[in-house]
Amino acid sequence: MAALGLCRAFGALLLSAGPRRARPPALLSGPQPWLPGPLSAPAACRGLSGSAPRCTTDPLWKCRTKYTVRPVGMKKTGGRDHTGRVRVRGIGGGHKRRYRMIDFQRLRYEEGAPAEPFTEKVISVRYDPCRSADIALVAGGNRKRWIIATENMQPGSTITNSPLISRMAVSASEGDAYPLGALPVGTLICNLESHPGKGAQYIRAAGTCGVLLRKVNGTAIVQLPSKRHMQVLETCVATVGRVSNVDHNKRVIGKAGRNRWLGKRPHTGLWHRKGGWAGRKIKPLPPMKSYVNLPRVKAVE
Repeated sequence: MAALGLCRAFGALLLSAGPRRARPPALLSGPQPWLPGPLSAPAACRGLSGSAPRCTTDPLWKCRTKYTVRPVGMKKTGGRDHTGRVRVRGIGGGHKRRYRMIDFQRLRYEEGAPAEPFTEKVISVRYDPCRSADIALVAGGNRKRWIIATENMQPGSTITNSPLISRMAVSASEGDAYPLGALPVGTLICNLESHPGKGAQYIRAAGTCGVLLRKVNGTAIVQLPSKRHMQVLETCVATVGRVSNVDHNKRVIGKAGRNRWLGKRPHTGLWHRKGGWAGRKIKPLPPMKSYVNLPRVKAVE
């Protein structure tokens, strides 16, 4: 403790030892968005005080605006946020990962292309370290993109993406993307949108699937893997089939070191008494979640 106090006192003396040198005008003439603020000197970036925010770099793999199929480098956070404080415990270390940008919006047309059905060919299906499901590289027209692979998707197969809703239900194959209004009742689906054109947000984990229960007044009711019902517009797009890597929940870790490879740190060895959260609880299903803004009907007096 004494040594730590001496180090902090010495650092404070260095910071208050006199005026700072002027910055060279040729190098820093305009506003620099990558600087953390007025304290841009190397001594300020070290963070002598534990409560001062640290100089962290922006995760470039999250800030990209141009799509690419090439893997993007990632930096590990160790469960820390932008201030440098630990927000999520049990995260740290692990094998180096690279991020592959997944296009969750299946009905994404090329620039200048008309809004009509198009097909794509699966080039490869591979493992992705950033998610539990496998991913597939598909190509169509003048572009390539990564999508979430379905259970029986193989290289060389052809998938269809269509925005059309006809009076008769279509006979879709696994991996095809259609609006919910075009699919027959009882179809197994995955990669479901909550709003049309927003991209898939539901049923994306490995081995999961939902069921199209019924269609009512331009809306569709889907049963999620958690058995909860969700109501969305029938123009929301979903993928036919089940998400790939079905045996993900059957994997055997085998040893503690494999969890460290995955970036999971061990919990504390202290004994904790189990409270009321540990027992089995039988709860009724939550009410149906609706993303449809239906007009309210006023009661007639």
